[in-house]
Amino acid sequence: MDIVETRRENLRRWVAANGTPAKERSFFSQLQKDASFGERVARRLEQQYKMGVGYLDTPIGVGLPPKAPFDENVVPAQLGLRPIPVISSVQAGALRDMETPYPTGAGYAYEYTDQDLSPWAFALDVEGLSMSPEFKPGDRIIVDPEISPNPGDFVVARNGSEQATFKKYRPRGIDGAGNMVFELVPLNDDYPTLRSDTEHLSIIGVVTEHRKKLRRS
Repeated sequence: MDIVETRRENLRRWVAANGTPAKERSFFSQLQKDASFGERVARRLEQQYKMGVGYLDTPIGVGLPPKAPFDENVVPAQLGLRPIPVISSVQAGALRDMETPYPTGAGYAYEYTDQDLSPWAFALDVEGLSMSPEFKPGDRIIVDPEISPNPGDFVVARNGSEQATFKKYRPRGIDGAGNMVFELVPLNDDYPTLRSDTEHLSIIGVVTEHRKKLRRS
């Protein structure tokens, strides 16, 4: 292969890896076919497009054309060693009355986490659409009852009937008896906001992790 054909082939490979500069689309096309491809043009292209000195003259097979950087934006995850039981909302609502965290077999499934959570941590399956679109039915949340909520945290709370609900926590100040008044706010505007000064509500725990399913059968 003569030097001109070597330059054409190296240019074709460079274009395949990096694309054709818009302002020289026609010129590059001609160079790869039948236009004159002399020393001066080769050196200008190498310098202007940072191909490396002598890149276009490198015999085919000796070197590879430079490649665009690959967007490597994930790394292998460290699998958690701590099992977290997935429990029912009824179990979650009764947590404050349990003497031990979870008897054997209390969870109908288990999630594993690398978070440093308390022995009382548990997981729940999301049901309904009150927290959509961020949380959808079938997603799972991990909750720790030993963490105090901050404004904007997602929390699990219960009412006087031992029913559990999952909402966004929004404090609203202190009432006359010195108790914190808070709201439980759904992300879906079609559902009502709950207030602790109008019905009996207590926080069970703070959501520390959200595991979503991207496809559902």
